[in-house]
Amino acid sequence: SFLPERSNLAGVRHILLVLSGKGGVGKSTISTQLALSLRHSGKKVGILDVDLCGPSIPRMFRVQDNDVHQCDSGWVPVFVDQDKSISLMSIGFLLEKPDDAVVWRGPKKNALIKQFVADVAWGDLDFLIVDTPPGTSDEHISTVEALRPYKPLGAILVTTPQAVSVGDVRRELTFCKKTGLRVLGIVENMSGFVCPHCSECTNIFSTGGGEELAKHAGVPFLGSVPLDPQLSQSLEEGRDFIQEFPKSSAFPALTHIAQQILDGTLQPSS
Repeated sequence: SFLPERSNLAGVRHILLVLSGKGGVGKSTISTQLALSLRHSGKKVGILDVDLCGPSIPRMFRVQDNDVHQCDSGWVPVFVDQDKSISLMSIGFLLEKPDDAVVWRGPKKNALIKQFVADVAWGDLDFLIVDTPPGTSDEHISTVEALRPYKPLGAILVTTPQAVSVGDVRRELTFCKKTGLRVLGIVENMSGFVCPHCSECTNIFSTGGGEELAKHAGVPFLGSVPLDPQLSQSLEEGRDFIQEFPKSSAFPALTHIAQQILDGTLQPSS
């Protein structure tokens, strides 16, 4: 399919999709933390929150009350920090009230996603992280289809350690294979719980599910991210989690994941 002469994604160097086979594995948290980790490496990052049913990213960044403005080339994303290194666009900004449920049928959702991918004026970005709806739903397929002409760098799959979640992610791997989307690797989220008092890490669920799956599927295992209650609380309470993030126990794991993505982008993709 031909690209418009000057598309809104023309200034975006790399597009990353964050996918998972199921809800509740912390995709939005990983998308957010990954954006912060890439920003720590001096990159300009955008987050596109395509989750129609639960757009949680605006709240995590305390920008849920912002209005989205239009410019000649579409919607202007919301900047979340002083130095404008992270910009954000979410379906959440377009709802009248934060509690409005999005009760639309397929075609309308799909049209919105297409518009969403094409109509945000991102400007120049090193990375655009796309937080997708869970599962291999219709919206999911629309997102991948709408981004395909822009040749995304690939997908990061998020799982939690339990076998059930790992099974759902296995379906997601099949989906990526079918749609020709390169899998950059698997991240195991909520991998152990870091005690706020003694910093000991306890495996609440089980451990190693993500790594097993990666080995089995022949895709890179990017790392395990522990549950850090202080970081979760910071996100929940809308404290300045941008400042608190580097102190969290999840930070080293995410920096390592970001570094692998950065290293990967230096090699020409096969």
